[in-house]
Amino acid sequence: MSGPVENNDPVLARRARLARLAETGQRVGYGCFGVAMVVFVVGAIRGFTSLTVTVVVAALAVGSVTLAPAIVLGYAAKAADREEREQSG
Repeated sequence: MSGPVENNDPVLARRARLARLAETGQRVGYGCFGVAMVVFVVGAIRGFTSLTVTVVVAALAVGSVTLAPAIVLGYAAKAADREEREQSG
């Protein structure tokens, strides 16, 4: 979404910034869920310790708090792009 129009239009620049933020949030959120899954499997095999449970719960909490708004923001940015294309085309 980078281009000469984006540099001159503050709305497009902000939308691109928010889309990058949403993408980063999704990567962090899904990464936390991946960590939680791996640590859970390790805990299931080796036995659950308080550290294992703490890491799983913390990763799930951080992943949920990060991923939910990132998904909504990502859909909003895509919808705005789609609406703008439909109006201009």
